Amino acid sequence: MSAHERRRRAMVAALRRQGIRDERVLAAMAEVPRHRFVPAHRLHEAYGSGPLPIACGQTISAPAMVAAMAEALGLTGRERVLEVGAGSGYAAAVLSRLAAEVVTIEYHPSLAASARAALAATGHHVEVRHGDGRLGAPDRAPFDAISVAAMAEGEVPAALLDQLTDDGVLVCPVGHGRHGDLVRLYADGREERLMAVSFVPLL
Repeated sequence: MSAHERRRRAMVAALRRQGIRDERVLAAMAEVPRHRFVPAHRLHEAYGSGPLPIACGQTISAPAMVAAMAEALGLTGRERVLEVGAGSGYAAAVLSRLAAEVVTIEYHPSLAASARAALAATGHHVEVRHGDGRLGAPDRAPFDAISVAAMAEGEVPAALLDQLTDDGVLVCPVGHGRHGDLVRLYADGREERLMAVSFVPLL
């Protein structure tokens, strides 16, 4: 077993202790090589507990946050998922092991390119788009689940809610600046606040 594999197993054990219960999410986290999605000079931190900086002033979320957001979507493997904020591509890789189809959108063109390359290199079939994630992907809608990996200012963009299926679910941080709450919204209008979080702003 490689050092990366040992660290990944330890990461998953830590996620269990932190309250992640969905076995499919834990299995996906155990399978995706997170070290392939972090900057080369951060390899020794790839399986640590915190977020890591990547290019363009963005971050790769902490493993516990990636797992919590995936768990909150309640995926069964049949869904079409939209992710807003591809970043490094890591969370999209995890989602691709939990759903039938994943489309991810990244505002920064260089990040979109590097995420696309990392996902292809690790064998994850994800459609990576460069664009304004607040607009979603109307040509691919509706989506069974939408995951937004950046802080929406005050409210979730209406365009994203409009792209949910009738029984769809959306998970998004909502607040001001970099601080707010992780919110789960359902297409029928129900809303749940899950936890306090810190994210880069939604661009």
